[in-house]
Amino acid sequence: MRLFLLTILLSLSFFLSAEGLNKDISPKKITEKITIDGKLDEPAWRSAEIAGDFVQFQPEKGKKASYRTEVKILYSADYIYFGIICEDKEPEKIISRLSKRDADLGEDDSIGIGIDTFFDRRTAYFFFTNPLGTQLDGRISDNGRTTDSTWDEKWYSSASRTSTGWNAEIAIPLSILKYKPGKDLKWGLGFVRYIPRLMEKDTWTGPVETTAKVSQFGTMKNFSLKKAVKNLKIIPHLISRFQKSEKTKVSAGLDIRYAISQSMSADLTINPDFATIEADEEQINLTRFELRLAEKRNFFLEGSEIYSQRIRLFYSRRISDIHGGTKIYGKKNGYEYSFMTVQSKKDEDQGLDSAHFSVFRLRKDIFKSSTIGFLGANKIVDGNNYGNVGFDLVHFFSEKVNLTGQFALSYGDFTDKNIAFFLRPSFDSSTFHIHLRYTQLGENFAENANSVGYIRDDDRKELDSAIEKTWWIKKWGIDRMEYSSNYNIYWSMKDTLRSWQIDQQIEVDLSNKLSFEVEYMREFKRYEADYDNYSIGFETGYNTREWQSAKVNYEFGHSFGLDYDLIGAGVNYKIFKSLSFEYDLNRLIFNPDPDSESTWIHILRMTNYFSKDIYFKLFYQTNSAITKENIQALFVYRFQPPFGTVQLAYQRGSNRFGDIGEKWDTFFVKFSYVL
Repeated sequence: MRLFLLTILLSLSFFLSAEGLNKDISPKKITEKITIDGKLDEPAWRSAEIAGDFVQFQPEKGKKASYRTEVKILYSADYIYFGIICEDKEPEKIISRLSKRDADLGEDDSIGIGIDTFFDRRTAYFFFTNPLGTQLDGRISDNGRTTDSTWDEKWYSSASRTSTGWNAEIAIPLSILKYKPGKDLKWGLGFVRYIPRLMEKDTWTGPVETTAKVSQFGTMKNFSLKKAVKNLKIIPHLISRFQKSEKTKVSAGLDIRYAISQSMSADLTINPDFATIEADEEQINLTRFELRLAEKRNFFLEGSEIYSQRIRLFYSRRISDIHGGTKIYGKKNGYEYSFMTVQSKKDEDQGLDSAHFSVFRLRKDIFKSSTIGFLGANKIVDGNNYGNVGFDLVHFFSEKVNLTGQFALSYGDFTDKNIAFFLRPSFDSSTFHIHLRYTQLGENFAENANSVGYIRDDDRKELDSAIEKTWWIKKWGIDRMEYSSNYNIYWSMKDTLRSWQIDQQIEVDLSNKLSFEVEYMREFKRYEADYDNYSIGFETGYNTREWQSAKVNYEFGHSFGLDYDLIGAGVNYKIFKSLSFEYDLNRLIFNPDPDSESTWIHILRMTNYFSKDIYFKLFYQTNSAITKENIQALFVYRFQPPFGTVQLAYQRGSNRFGDIGEKWDTFFVKFSYVL
């Protein structure tokens, strides 16, 4: 029945798909200086064209926005300027609590800008700010299927409150953007405004299917740009490490960022500092599979969106600390490419030898907004090569219908049964999603691939289908209701049933800011014995649509022969204007508990921003099952934001997931400068 429904939807969409309303604007060229203070009081703003008439993306798609938003654009030989006016009939209710760079500004009143500099309808930069002038930046790829906020550059923003709302000014240096210089240029341009207390998102073009869908951006046209001044950053750093009963250690490193051309850049790092990165959070894992952990190291984060794939052929957490490495990224004539090579250090704690890693990624734009790509990832250790190569496809038949697919081959110790592929047609609108996926992973695929990639499990022929639906009710005290359903089943390559799983979930947001969620899971797993697992979970929260919120949850079930109860709670609270507090608790109780795996997990974060570039962060976590205690304290002064800093750090215990580590005190002092 699901397959029949999906086929009907796919067929209808070829004829009924609707493009976003096309809008365009011509920026005004200026020679005078614009002061970024959030006031829009320079004469040039008065004669700039206006991008207005925003419409709702949610809750009432296509309806006129509740409040007026206007964006004006100016440009010079060095900058693109955006002047933004956000009206609000209740200015005293405007939310602006987030001051951390790259925080999720969708939880505050905020405005976002998307710029498709190659006008390829697939990729874009994005820049967000809120009424505090906080910055969030990143890149979009695959026509909105992937967004990544790890790209960081220096740009300028400021905001001010007014009697009718709030204003913002943004200045983006052309030197941080990749583009093709020339006359009569066209760039894709999108704007989105968040009003969280109304659960409202407004866009300049519309109605759109997602706010990040680059193919539905409007157009910035009739402007000319010369090649920007080549952007060279040399960032040396010094680190001193003080530890009880050990000699003081001093190390140095270097990062170089260079714009080879307006569309190509290179990064070089030597002895980067990975010692004081944010710790991995301890998590509850009720499966038999390895957890995939988020990357925290800047060298691997920058540009990581281009490596994102469903069958993950490259997983940077396979690489331990490195002696050094280099990356090249660029886009020209419809070809997007990236190459990275690093030499890792020997890691005695994890039993890893020094190895050389190389990753090459190439994508070609095809049709209106589709891509076909290649990725190869290789590890050389003791003269032996391990890794994988593969091709992938993202094809948009329309704004709502797309097909993704991938074919891969792994190599290493095993030379047969090492092929993997998947196909996944899907239908996506602003309130509805449905997909059907078939995946096949050879019996030896993961054994090779996991030297550089992340494959949870192989030896499977898998079918997966899902439906997600959102209803915007806006009456009877209910704002929104969401339902999701997923069915998954897989067999071994010898056609033996290994697993089936059913997931059901309902979420309800009430007008009084309360929310409720119910989850149900039932699964069969075949390992050394057959297991019938299930879980039922409940969660209630307050104000979860904003950053300042609270929630409690309770889950019970049966997992691999053991009954369990899982109790959780979390709170985000702004104690003072500059001081924020976050706390998460998980209590897992097994019955019986033969391996003493019941645990308490506490995670605490406190951040105080003395200014947007001077802050103090405290992170503390415990996991009683492995007697782990980890604490980090960090003071940062960014005198050349975001790269030139002075950092003072304290750490006790290991910051690696599942690792107890030594419990002695370690102090770090780091100084980095931008030349």
